[in-house]
Amino acid sequence: MPVIRKSVDLRNHYNEISEFCHKWPEPVFITKNGEGDLAVMSMETYDSSMLRLELYRSIERGLDDIKNGRIVSKEELLANVRKACIPRNEQK
Repeated sequence: MPVIRKSVDLRNHYNEISEFCHKWPEPVFITKNGEGDLAVMSMETYDSSMLRLELYRSIERGLDDIKNGRIVSKEELLANVRKACIPRNEQK
């Protein structure tokens, strides 16, 4: 269940809100004049959310690549990786 606090609580109960955000990996929603205004969360929760979002974006790009035929065989991929990892003077 979402935690909703008034904007005045940021000033009057900052430590309480901060402790909640560090204890639970979810945002606290702040209202202003009865309307949603902000979502407050710990830096750890924010970082985790951004990493998850980037993962979803990467999966979406991969699915789009498959859909549009932008794929290579595993053999071609491994050859490209090996070529990139072997110094030029050692390549045959």
